[in-house]
Amino acid sequence: MVVKDKLFKLLYSVEKPGRYIGNEINMVEKDPNKVDIRFAFCFPDIYEIGMSHLGLKILYHLLNKREDVYCERAFMPWIDMQEKMQKEGIKLFTLETFTTLDEFDIIGFSLSYEMSYTNVLKMIKLSGIPLESKNRPKGMPIVIAGGPCTYNPEPLWEFIDVFVIGEGEEVILEFVDLFKEYKFSEMSKEEFLLRCANIEGCYVPSFYEVKYNQDGTIKAIFPTTSQVPGKVKKRIIKDMDSVYFPTKMITPLIEVVHDRAVVEVFRGCGRGCRFCQAGVIYRPVRFRSMGKVIEYSKELIESTGCNELSLISLSTSDYPNIETLAKNILQFTEDKKVNISLPSLRLDSTSLELLKQIEKVRKPTLTFAPEAGTQKLRDVINKNIQEEDIYSTVKLAFERGFQNVKLYFMLGLPTETNEDIIGIYEIARNIRQIYSDLGLKKRVRITVSTSFFVPKPHTPFQWEPQDSIDEMKRKMKMLKEKLSKIKDVEYNWHDFYLSKLEAVLSRGDRRLSAVLKNALELGCQFDEWGEFFDFSKWQLAFEKANVDYKFYSDRRRDFDEILPWEMIDTGVSKEFLIKECKLAYEAKPTPSCFESCIGCGVATFKGGICVGKKV
Repeated sequence: MVVKDKLFKLLYSVEKPGRYIGNEINMVEKDPNKVDIRFAFCFPDIYEIGMSHLGLKILYHLLNKREDVYCERAFMPWIDMQEKMQKEGIKLFTLETFTTLDEFDIIGFSLSYEMSYTNVLKMIKLSGIPLESKNRPKGMPIVIAGGPCTYNPEPLWEFIDVFVIGEGEEVILEFVDLFKEYKFSEMSKEEFLLRCANIEGCYVPSFYEVKYNQDGTIKAIFPTTSQVPGKVKKRIIKDMDSVYFPTKMITPLIEVVHDRAVVEVFRGCGRGCRFCQAGVIYRPVRFRSMGKVIEYSKELIESTGCNELSLISLSTSDYPNIETLAKNILQFTEDKKVNISLPSLRLDSTSLELLKQIEKVRKPTLTFAPEAGTQKLRDVINKNIQEEDIYSTVKLAFERGFQNVKLYFMLGLPTETNEDIIGIYEIARNIRQIYSDLGLKKRVRITVSTSFFVPKPHTPFQWEPQDSIDEMKRKMKMLKEKLSKIKDVEYNWHDFYLSKLEAVLSRGDRRLSAVLKNALELGCQFDEWGEFFDFSKWQLAFEKANVDYKFYSDRRRDFDEILPWEMIDTGVSKEFLIKECKLAYEAKPTPSCFESCIGCGVATFKGGICVGKKV
């Protein structure tokens, strides 16, 4: 019995069967027998999360533009479906043709979050192919991975054949071209991987070796052959107007996390927040022209039928003339009752005109991220906003009828004191007071959320220690007690242990691959889901691998220590990161890229605002 027949008999007994049937609006259909390469795009989480991911949709449609490639999708099955599949002997399959993954040429993972690593291993296991790259000879799928986590790929080095560093629209096509040559020739897998390693943006870990000092720090990272580069340079798209963007985008039939049409208005961020990895790895800032954004918006609304259009980037209100853009888009969305959403607003640049524009159709929740409770700590992290910016914008929002405000902060930032934590309470209290002073009758809802600082590779804080779990608990309790005294304020916080494990995996080295295998054997999966995350299993996984997790999370690194990701070149120099780290301890801010060039080094890519290109 084929997979589809077996599967459809199971759908009545699993939660949300719509996750497994495909056939969505704009799904690509091809005859698998008439293509040269079959590519399984895998997202290591459930359907509803994966189908909210713009990168998946871009690469899915881009690859399917080629007549010689059929790109299909696979997602992590929920626990109930996994149990049914195991009982019926069904391997992991794609939604387009219900083909099992072991029949594909290429399996490509999107790595957005470190906590999905056990899901990656689980999906490989469910596919019926060996976990380790060395045990997959020619004839078995090549496993590749892209996404922000690849900027420190080392914890997954044993399992992934090729990591793609940077933006994928160009490099993935070069990779597929090479794969096609490999598939239809006598080329060995080793020769194929060697040639992959010479595609700019491709890191093949099997051609690199790591030596360690007795204290556990890294002594050296070096290529095992002179035929591969010592450093792997990330890929970027220089021109956002000429790069492919799908306007006939696959649209789910069931509700997903971000159930909306999406247009990316620009890439990169010039603000330079010192904790932010995205702000470094996606540099330089490159805008998409207003004409293209409007054109894509119109086409997406027509082709998807979505009732919400989101204009996304890392800081959408930094888009030049964002008010004009919103006004132009509203001209064709208002009649259709399509709402515009603008995630990632910055408090210092959200204008009255912009608020006027977006509130016309529906008043959304305003989400702001001050990140720190005091000006001193905001200067430390280079979050260049003033407290007055927060209050003036929130007051404006209240006057215009907004009643839901979300505020995001981080606990555990470098140099943080109790005064900084109390500062979060004071901001929430003052915002509640502003609402009272306006004499508004309806109930306001202010949500304060805190995450715990996770030092990330390639940032000025990559050398910093993370708070211990006991210290995280102390800070959370202190803030919770203070906020409980304010009416209409709700407080939630991120899991301590999850934050700890994220810090370990994000700055881990090759020794963590053994931990990941242990974790998989102990049943770890869906670690980002609170109901499944079990830190005690992870502690056992570390013990079995003889690895002290605190070595990776709680320890301060010296500037001259070799870090596991130093063979990856983001374009931003180490000297710049050190300089920024030192400025942080002096609480001295650095201007944004929009004000002046700060000499980070990424100008060598000759793209975007680094070469003076505006909208």
